[in-house]
Amino acid sequence: MNKLKLFFLSNLLVQWLVMLIFMASLHGTAIAAPADDEKAQTIVHMLDYVGVDYPEFVQDGKVLNAEEYEEQREFATQAITLLEQLPAVPEQPALLERARTLLANIDAKAPGSEVSSLAGQLRSGVIQAWKLNVAPRLAPDLALGARLFAQHCATCHGAQGRGDGPLSKDMEPAPSDFHDEERMRQRSLYGLYNTISLGVGGTPMRAFTEFSEADRWALAFFTGNLRADPEAIAHGEAAWREGQGKPVFDSLRSLVAKAPGEQAEAGTALDAVRAYLTQQPQALQASAPAPLAFSRTKLDEAVQSYARGDREGARRLAIAAYLEGFELVESALDNVDAPLRTEIEREMMALRATIGDGQPAEAVSAQVTKVKALLDRADDALSSGSLSPMAAFVSSLLILLREGLEAILVLSAIIAFVIKTGRRDALPYIHAGWIGAMVLGIITWVVASYVINISGANRELTEGITALLAAAMLLYVGWWLHSRANAQAWSRFIREQVNVALGKRTLWAMAGISFLAVYRELFEVILFYEALWVQAGVEGHTAILWGIAAAAVLLVLIGGAILRYSVRLPIGPFFAVMSALLAFMAVVFVGNGVAALQEAGVLDATAVRFVSLPLLGIYPTTQGLVLQALTLLLIVGGFWFNRRKVA
Repeated sequence: MNKLKLFFLSNLLVQWLVMLIFMASLHGTAIAAPADDEKAQTIVHMLDYVGVDYPEFVQDGKVLNAEEYEEQREFATQAITLLEQLPAVPEQPALLERARTLLANIDAKAPGSEVSSLAGQLRSGVIQAWKLNVAPRLAPDLALGARLFAQHCATCHGAQGRGDGPLSKDMEPAPSDFHDEERMRQRSLYGLYNTISLGVGGTPMRAFTEFSEADRWALAFFTGNLRADPEAIAHGEAAWREGQGKPVFDSLRSLVAKAPGEQAEAGTALDAVRAYLTQQPQALQASAPAPLAFSRTKLDEAVQSYARGDREGARRLAIAAYLEGFELVESALDNVDAPLRTEIEREMMALRATIGDGQPAEAVSAQVTKVKALLDRADDALSSGSLSPMAAFVSSLLILLREGLEAILVLSAIIAFVIKTGRRDALPYIHAGWIGAMVLGIITWVVASYVINISGANRELTEGITALLAAAMLLYVGWWLHSRANAQAWSRFIREQVNVALGKRTLWAMAGISFLAVYRELFEVILFYEALWVQAGVEGHTAILWGIAAAAVLLVLIGGAILRYSVRLPIGPFFAVMSALLAFMAVVFVGNGVAALQEAGVLDATAVRFVSLPLLGIYPTTQGLVLQALTLLLIVGGFWFNRRKVA
């Protein structure tokens, strides 16, 4: 009978978690699975080849090479098929229509310039609609690219990249000549990267899957730069220093996503800037906009998208303005003007709500103006000077103390439990959980900083899901403890063999909580400290380290106090107190999890007049408060079930 009741409650908890995740998905943005992303990348790859090769093999309405022409038709047809298989986005119908137009033009043997233009527009549309990662994380190393080219490419393409390598004589088709100006002006750096990554079917050009992403980008930039004229590069450098080209080339993405012929006319100052940035991409990365400047740009783009009737696009841009811009300086602003930070968060959430409600374009524009005025105030506050050592110390202490308090409360509670019940053999599982979370959190940060680009939305999505999973586990363990909060139930538990009961489910649940409680915040804590490190300046770095040390000591003292005094309680009150603490933390995690999903744009956020207590997971939104209320009802119901069972 007890096993049946345990199964019933466990099933109830699973249903609760599924409900939360289902609700989170009701208003989510389309996030392509790895297979879908590969399909989208393949579409872009094929369109790149259509844009480059079609004009060479179809001229004046005549097919010069029937096999190549059929390949262009096949690529265009396959692009339509793959487009239909991708996750639905608002732009998909228009892109499909454009893809069918491209195929019709190829069938009609239309002029090469028309087909190339259509293929380029469709390629850009696919990249934007499915948010493909088409840019390197860091500026590519062309010296590395030169070494890779000499080792792996020169035998076919030649030492200078003219397609005249020792193995090229019998190849069909012949290797590309990277000095062919007309052809290379149709090849984007992203197209070169895709060719290196995916290869070209039916040709000797294989996929270099053994290369890292950084290696492939280095090789793409090197080959794209081979034909560069030193004089043009010198002119481009001078023009760049004068500010020319910066509105066009505002990121590595803008440099690599389009072909040179789409970016600038040959021989112009803008084309010289393009050539210079291809050779010296670090110059572009060094001029990347500051986070608040990025937020302003995305807000302006959101207004434009909304005015065009693209409500979903405007919403995504508003989310990006927060997560990829403002959030990066959020912690730094909190150190100098916390009320302003709170006000900006509230108004940016109000902007997303205004867009989501479909209000008039004037209302959206007015809200953006209001947010931008607040961002100007934030700019002034952040640029007023670096933090004093004392301010840096306090800020550093509060970051770790604030973010680590939830984790230390949970860890202390479950460690106290295993000590109180004599199950010290469970401690290795718990320690493995939080240590594993520390290691994985650091690895996640390293990968996000130096290998791939993990967006702000994905960071918040990860935090939200892990918080809800942790809440579900806390509810389960809290109910389990509460069910043994009286002497009769405890005696029954002893008779039913402690080892078996823990080994089946509860032990792993505690290890999982240990992991999730630490991992969910660790990545963001590192980002906060990165911002504080820059803001404090060299003279404040020592103070930051002392702040971290002081916070760590305080957390250890808090955890130690919980362990020391809780284990002295009689067994009944001990289980009651621990179950209440875990239930309370579950409510906090639900609030924080919902808030993270709202920031990621996965859940709607309807503001209400209510107090805001982030430390307790309380945010003034209908969705968060309702789900926390449901969690409380579930806790009360579980405790009532236990009392009734005892009675």
